[in-house]
Amino acid sequence: MLLRRLPRHLPQFKTTGVLKCRHNSTKSYYITTPIFYPNAVPHIGHLYSLVVGDVFARYQRLLDPNRPVKYLAGTDEHGLKIQKAAQTKGLPPDVFCDELSDQFRRLSDKAQISHTRFMRTTERTHYEAVEYIWRALDAKGLIYKGDYSGWYSITDECFYTSAQVTPSTCPSTGNSTTISIETGAVVEWHNEQNYMFKLSQFQESLLAHYTSNPRSIFPEQHHTHIVQILSAPLEDLSISRPRARLSWGVQVPDDPEHTIYVWFDALIVYLSGMGYPWKGTGAQEGWPVDLQIIGKDILRFHSIYLPAILQALGLPLQKQLLAHAHWTTEQKKMSKSLGNVADPFEAIEEFGIDIVRYYLARIGGRFRDDVDWSREQLDKHNKELQSLLGNFFLRVTSKTIHTRMASAPPISIQEVYSEASSPNRALIDAQRALPENVRVSMDSMEVSDALGSIIDLLRLANKTITDTAPWKPDTTPAEAYAAHVVSVETLRVVGICLQPFVPKVAGKLLDALEIPVKERAWEFAGREGRSVKAVGVRLFQ
Repeated sequence: MLLRRLPRHLPQFKTTGVLKCRHNSTKSYYITTPIFYPNAVPHIGHLYSLVVGDVFARYQRLLDPNRPVKYLAGTDEHGLKIQKAAQTKGLPPDVFCDELSDQFRRLSDKAQISHTRFMRTTERTHYEAVEYIWRALDAKGLIYKGDYSGWYSITDECFYTSAQVTPSTCPSTGNSTTISIETGAVVEWHNEQNYMFKLSQFQESLLAHYTSNPRSIFPEQHHTHIVQILSAPLEDLSISRPRARLSWGVQVPDDPEHTIYVWFDALIVYLSGMGYPWKGTGAQEGWPVDLQIIGKDILRFHSIYLPAILQALGLPLQKQLLAHAHWTTEQKKMSKSLGNVADPFEAIEEFGIDIVRYYLARIGGRFRDDVDWSREQLDKHNKELQSLLGNFFLRVTSKTIHTRMASAPPISIQEVYSEASSPNRALIDAQRALPENVRVSMDSMEVSDALGSIIDLLRLANKTITDTAPWKPDTTPAEAYAAHVVSVETLRVVGICLQPFVPKVAGKLLDALEIPVKERAWEFAGREGRSVKAVGVRLFQ
């Protein structure tokens, strides 16, 4: 494929140090998830990454409705693993990738993922960006050809040093083998001539960046790990493979004997997905990435390789990396060979996407440790949300309460609160504190805690309405009205705060409360709403 060449005179970029982003206050918020490797159908871990990204994307849109949020997802479709998987299926690689990429796009649609760009590395615009960047780095003397020896993993699509591998025994055959210490993937020794990127040249600048930016990688344990890696000598990176061994990928410019290394190719997608190389003033207004969500197993690629490429291009680094843990089944890593891969489509079909999203965020929203996928736990959290939110809503909007409060004069939340003996004061305090509590948790990447604050408020709301019992015959109309108005206000605040997590349920709740769309942004959660008599509907169907 003939692709666009670089202009004759390349701009001179600094290759050390961290550059500050040049943008104005209208810069889009840019969030990315991993570009999934479609060598097999999607599993629950893929859905998890998408949902985490979507939670933060929707949250940012609520914080500032006037600020565009760009959310990139997609599929990484080159490499030896794809080539071999396609051969096994008897399909050309492009046809194989088309079929599986469609599955990932379908999963995004089923999960109500609000990405603005679904990028495939087989797109022509991506090929052009990869070649452009290769030529730019080559022109700066950062690429050279050399002999490379190392342990190569087809599964991980990367080389490992001798210090990164260990002897092992294959559980199925009993044969001796060698595996990656980090991922457990089988590796094989390779000695070949490849193109190399001068990664070592960026060791000091990357170490300085992470040392001075402790929140640049979350959770903290992964930041510590990367600082440790950068504190030791950093080897140059092999960025090509002989085309005789790997033909499915982007050809090295001007060298038909080599294919560009799949990870070098794939990492550029975060730039090509934003239209790089940019043309014209303001074309790159969304860069840098504000939040990059990845699995912990690909942290090294995103925290060392990609930032080095960005520094070489004179571009600012990602602002923050969120490296989440993995989902397991019965405390074992999901594997096709073990038959324990959780099917996200089945879970969505049985429980509905909002319940699945709720479970993924509530249990997986701490990010530090692997968590176990369990149908029993999924059912438990389904009942938790339906009980605390769905049943509470039906109680608040019952005909009995509406009949009892019909003759009462209107009363505001503040008037209810001003009564020192009111049983609703603690609930009002809690509902007023909720938006800030959720914001603090979200800004600290503590998604589980953010949801926990909402659930705690719903528990208090259920207890309060049980204690006040506005449906009882001896409850005065004024007491019934006060209980109703405080409960509805609680539901309004909860509805706004739940939008990033369970958008369909939150939307139905706010619709039932007749909250205008323009009053569903985050700022309205902190304001007292107008008094409404909510319509009783089922939120979970």
